Parts: sequence; C-alpha cells; structure tokens
Amino acid sequence: MSCLECSRKLAAMAWVWSLLAFPAVVVAKQQMHTPVRSELLKQASASPTPRTPDGHPDLSGLWNGLPAGPTETTNELFNAGIEIDADNAHDVFSGAQIAMFPTPARLGNVSDNERANSLGRRMASNKPLYKPEYWARVQSLDADSNENDSAFHCMAAGVPRIGLPTQIFQTPTMLGFVYPGMGGLLAIQTTFRMIPTDGRQHTPLDNLDGTWNGESIGHWEGDTMVIDTIGFNGSSYIDQVGGYFHSENMHVIERLQRQGNMLIWQATVDDPEVLLKPWTTNRHAAVINSDPKAVLQDSLPCSERDFAHTVTKEHH
Repeated sequence: MSCLECSRKLAAMAWVWSLLAFPAVVVAKQQMHTPVRSELLKQASASPTPRTPDGHPDLSGLWNGLPAGPTETTNELFNAGIEIDADNAHDVFSGAQIAMFPTPARLGNVSDNERANSLGRRMASNKPLYKPEYWARVQSLDADSNENDSAFHCMAAGVPRIGLPTQIFQTPTMLGFVYPGMGGLLAIQTTFRMIPTDGRQHTPLDNLDGTWNGESIGHWEGDTMVIDTIGFNGSSYIDQVGGYFHSENMHVIERLQRQGNMLIWQATVDDPEVLLKPWTTNRHAAVINSDPKAVLQDSLPCSERDFAHTVTKEHH
C-alpha cells in the first residue's frame, strides 16, 4: 500500500471517528441557500390556504418551489430526518444536535460529500422497528443496496418511499399525483398515481395483484387528505435508505395537509408481519411554485449504467 493510500485511509477513519465520538458537535457549516430552507417553509405557510368550491383545501399545483427541488441535498436529508439550518444540524424527531458534513477544506471532494450524506441519513433516530428475526436481513439489504435496491436500477420507488408528489391534480372525485423521474438518491422512472376520492371501498385484498404503489383510496378528514393503500408487491423499501423491506400485506396511510403555500406529507406503515409496531415516517414538506407559467419538465429516461463499474459497496 502506498503512503498516499495510507494517508487517505487514516484521514477517512479519523473523519468517521469524529462523527461517532462527538455526535453533538457540528463539524462545519453547510453552504446554504439564502434564505435557508426553514425560512422558506415559514414564509410559505403564512400565506392563506386556497380552497376548492366544495370547501376543501386545494392541493393542486406544482410543488417544486424549494431550491433545487426534491433531490437537493438539504431537502433529501430533511426527508431522512436531518434538518440543516444556517449554522447547525439536528435530528428532526428528537431535536438533538448532530455532527454533519466534512471540514470546509474537503467540501469540494464529491466522494467525501457523498459519504457524509450517507452517514447523515442513517444518523436520524426515527427508524422502523423490526422483529428480531429480521434485523440481520435489514442490515444485509442495506449493505448490498447497490445490487438489491430496486431504486438503484431504474425500477419504481413504491409507496410510501416515493414520498410527496411533485404535481397534483384535484377534482371532487379524484386526485392525480405525478412523480418525475430522478437520479441520485433514488434512480426511478417517471410515474403517476390516480386516487379515487368518491367514497368507494377497497377491492378485497385477495382479489388484488400486488403492485409497487398498491390500490389507493382517498377521503377527507377535516382539512387533511387521508390516503389508504393496500395491495403491494414485496419489491420495494419503506424508507429512502436503510434496507427497510416490507411484506405484501403492508398497509399504508398517507396524510397530506396544505398550509398556505406549503404542503406537508406523512405516512404510517402498518406491517405486523415484519414490524413490531406501526412506523410513522418523518414529515416531508414542499412549497408551491410561485411562477403561474411553470410547467413540470419531462424527465430523461432512467438508464442504469453504473452497477457494472462499481468496485466497492459504498452507496447513498
């Protein structure tokens, strides 16, 4: 091994040790947009909430008003339970401050940034609790995500992993959700969901063929849109990272609330076959695009070309 390789390995070990040994210390300020994400959400939520003629909150619109959209690092980390402000980072669920990101001298190193983001996403405290006999499987799926994770191979993300839609169309009896294709944390194709809100009941589970997104039916509870989904396949995960698999009998309840020009999404996963108790995701937030002429751009086709060239198991 060369001296250069030794130095790199020692530096990497020291950086990881700093995260583990000093979890309450912020290593370095993240280069942030101005204003920062939390300020944008506060401003958006202060606006009046528009309503449809039937009195319900109007969920329709293009929900990509945050800087750089859903794949921007601070937005991805917030969805994973890590809030990054102008001068600190903290766990959304517990409020505890945490270490985050490499030192400023290494911020330009893409590999170091990716490693930091990967560790950061796994430091959040809100995680699904599996039955003990499945702990080893979760760990193995996470370690081998480059090979096993369908979202690394241009397949669907599935519900609830897919999170907030980027565009919503709303009628009195139907919701349409559009999710553009993306790369990065989840490499997925463009997909959509059509969700009846006309009071119908679910198809009997035995009569459903399991799919990535399941059969979804929505209804209003006050100003909250509640989406009940059953009928899944067992091919997706329930969180963005971590190897958190589910059974075909998973039951998901999503809740969407519009607060001014901000949209809040959260899901609860009930899967007693593999989980010790139901798990509720972190809240995801989006801001409406203020440009009345804005159009959701077409996404390039997802074409997986990286796996054949991987040399380690490192991943998001």
